[in-house]
Amino acid sequence: MELRDFIAVAQILISVLLTVLVLMQVRGTGFGAGLGGVDSGFRARRGLQRGMHRLTIAVVAVFLAFSAWSVAAS
Repeated sequence: MELRDFIAVAQILISVLLTVLVLMQVRGTGFGAGLGGVDSGFRARRGLQRGMHRLTIAVVAVFLAFSAWSVAAS
């Protein structure tokens, strides 16, 4: 397995993880809110929500690093 193959597989796995994290954070925004319904407003992140938010930011940073590494390796 070459380096490019490793980077490609890592990017796929990280993107799946990132998608799952983002979808787990959606709260109170049902189908109606997506079509212009009422938004729930601002709420402070506490406990698990705060941890997931910070984890999402860290995973985005890792994904961007792997993307830059992928461009540099090709």
